[in-house]
Amino acid sequence: MITVLDRLNYALHHALETDERVYILGEDILDPYGGAFKVSRGLSTKFPERVLTTPISEAAIVGLATGMALRGLRPVAEIMFGDFVTLIADQLVNHASKFRWMYEEQVRVPMVVRTPMGGRRGYGPTHSQSLEKMFLGIPGLKVVAPNALGDPAELLATAIADDDPVLFVEHKLLYTCPLLEPGKGELIDLQVEHAGGDYPTFTLRSTERARLTIACYGYNFELARAAALHLLMEHEIFVEILLFSILSPFGIQPLFSSLARTRKLLTVEEGTLSLGWGAEVTTLAVEKVDGLQVRRVAALDFPIANAKSLEDAILPSMQDVVKAALELVGR
Repeated sequence: MITVLDRLNYALHHALETDERVYILGEDILDPYGGAFKVSRGLSTKFPERVLTTPISEAAIVGLATGMALRGLRPVAEIMFGDFVTLIADQLVNHASKFRWMYEEQVRVPMVVRTPMGGRRGYGPTHSQSLEKMFLGIPGLKVVAPNALGDPAELLATAIADDDPVLFVEHKLLYTCPLLEPGKGELIDLQVEHAGGDYPTFTLRSTERARLTIACYGYNFELARAAALHLLMEHEIFVEILLFSILSPFGIQPLFSSLARTRKLLTVEEGTLSLGWGAEVTTLAVEKVDGLQVRRVAALDFPIANAKSLEDAILPSMQDVVKAALELVGR
């Protein structure tokens, strides 16, 4: 079984092997530990001079990576937990994302910042958040999220080859997820369309006329496809799923194509409901599609609890997606 973790690890090995400009830096990434979630395992043994362990200073990690990128290298910085992206905001928002524009295209910042986001592992309020929405809409900064349907290795390779800074958001539960193969299992009646561009958008269409569109990214696709299967088997409701790899800047055309068929939109994200990715997606859609009906599924506006029962209550579930979908179709 090949997992998302396997493919991300492979992508880093391949990048170091094929491009001497690539460096990896972060906290506790040296072997035998290999990083908190083991994405960096084996790298320091094979490339000891280009895998750099750092002090516990996220701002320093991304500041150093920015400087390395300005000098022509292609650093990949690992932030141990996504919650700590608050400590790198200045480096990303006020520096790395702006230098290309401030210096009239004379410099570029080809840098990737990888970080695990999300909850469902009982890590509590400061190690379980999905904070990617804080970085959406920043000019010059791309926000990308892998999933188990597309190849995470190809996505990470694309991010490393990008000449602009990329925040690469990896949900913790994705690491052990096996890669999904279209045409297998519950995906047997779905078609996968590649929307083009450097970062793919997948449209999963049923063979029957869908009654609503579900838009999602990252691990949220696991909730969406489970809900889609439940809606089909228990309620005979077909859905289309739009799975985005890039969250910002947002390429919305594939969504318009789906909504032209369904006229109903449900967004699914693990970040808090207020002012999130789903709010922007539904707003853009409502502005362009007449007569559109929308719903959003997301986390409650609370810090994430340690206790599993409370964490489950705060974070969105498959049942929440099903309930919202049934409301949209008038059930």
